[in-house]
Order: sequence, then C-alpha cells, then structure tokens
Amino acid sequence: MIGIIDYGMGNLYSLSKALERLGYTYEFVSQPERLSEYSGLILPGVGAFGDAIANIRELGLEKALQDYAAAGRPILGICLGMQLLFGKSEEYGDHVGLGLLTGEAVRFRGDFKVPHMGWNELQVKQKHSLLEGVQNGDYVYFVHSYHVRVGTPEVLLATTDYYQEVTAIVGRDNVFGMQFHPEKSGETGMRLLRNFAVLCEEVLA
Repeated sequence: MIGIIDYGMGNLYSLSKALERLGYTYEFVSQPERLSEYSGLILPGVGAFGDAIANIRELGLEKALQDYAAAGRPILGICLGMQLLFGKSEEYGDHVGLGLLTGEAVRFRGDFKVPHMGWNELQVKQKHSLLEGVQNGDYVYFVHSYHVRVGTPEVLLATTDYYQEVTAIVGRDNVFGMQFHPEKSGETGMRLLRNFAVLCEEVLA
C-alpha cells in the first residue's frame, strides 16, 4: 500500500483518484510513526515552500521522512513536494528543506510569463525504470513559479524547456521527484505513477 503524506498542502483528491484508476491501494497519512507501514510514500504539495516545511515539522514528519528514505524505501515528491526533497528554497525568504537531494529551489527570472503553466515536453536524460515507456517529446502538465537547480547532474532523469533547461524529473537511489503533476498529465503521467508503484512493489519482493 502507498502512503500519501497529508500535511495540509497537497492536491490529495486528484492524486488519490489517479492511483485508484491504476488499481493501487493507498491511504492518507500524517502520523510519523505510521510511515513504515507503507511500501512507498508520495509527498504532494501545492503552495509556498516555507509554509509546507513548517507544517511537515509541526507534524513531526521531517525526521520520519528522512529515516524512511535512509532505510531505502521509495519516496516520490510531486510539484512542491519535489522541491521539499532538496536542501533549500529561496521562496519568500531562505528555507531549509528535507535535504534528501542536493540542490535548491529558485524563482524563474527573465522576461517571460511566470508561473510556468501548461503542457511541456519532456527530454529524457538517462534511462531509469521510473521512466519505462516514457519518451522524448511526451507532454506533461506544469504549474510552478520556482524550479530546482540540482547540486549534482547525476540526479537529473528528465528536463523540460521553458526559456531555459528546467528540472522535470529527478531520482537518486530510492528518492524521486516530478516538478509537474503526473495525476493531471494524461497517459504519460499515469505511466509514471504506475512505474513508481511498481518500484514500491519491488522493494517488498
């Protein structure tokens, strides 16, 4: 069973419905002591980084998520949830994230529309089982004003282009992130969610 972290700032409904369509069971979870019950965790997120990490800490989830990752269990961050996996963000001040991946969330800067909103093509950077069946040019749906500047290029699984190269999918060992909303990204998004669910099953096998 997959646990969807409920810390008060995630788009839980559409994500849960996507998992239902794929035939995977899930539960919403906010108690740190229960995280170990799940084969994998999804950390969604909509809103501001500072508010999100404050909620996570208030619920006692920060160390629990770090311990879960350290144990080799799969975690997927979505949109703001992906940014929370990294070390810091400059959104409305300087904020420290979960530190599961090296890098920082920075605001788009340039003479173009922000937020970046709409369908954009993926550019696959390296092969990974999370991207099974996903190809260059597949479209996914983004809504974000901040993007991740990764600390090490090895974590980049896919990028997109929005007046610059933008981090779209990251992964290192058992920690993954998607800047876009897979649950709103049609067949490609559903394929990615299914691939993550399969990774969760493999850990238990």
